[in-house]
Amino acid sequence: MPPLNDTQKVQILVQSKTIIIIGLSPDPTKPSHKVAAYLQAQGYTIIPIYPKGGEILGQKAFSTLQECIHAIYAQGIHIDIINIFRKSQALPQIAQDIIDLGIKPQCVWVQLGLHNAQAKDMLTRAGIAYEENSCIKLEHQRLC
Repeated sequence: MPPLNDTQKVQILVQSKTIIIIGLSPDPTKPSHKVAAYLQAQGYTIIPIYPKGGEILGQKAFSTLQECIHAIYAQGIHIDIINIFRKSQALPQIAQDIIDLGIKPQCVWVQLGLHNAQAKDMLTRAGIAYEENSCIKLEHQRLC
């Protein structure tokens, strides 16, 4: 499956409301925090995944994707995008977790500088759009 084109990206960004951010740092100097703050300012609901939990940008941070999914699905919340700020080698396990948990976001968006052919193949075979090596904030600014 080729990378998403601009029309597909716009459609995903415009239709989406809720974004899980895996690897969201509470440190305001980190790129993940800056991207999340921007997305929040654009009206998206962000759901942080951070191993130590706590609260980030006024939102409860879940320590694992599994914990997050169980909590938000119980509230009837639908996930539109999963944005990932983790090392490229961690992507296949995250992809497997997404598939095992039965999550069907519109898109898994892997941040600039990160890529993994195995994760891409797993998720696209599961019918999930996949964007990698691409900053969701920069693409939103460029396209929306």
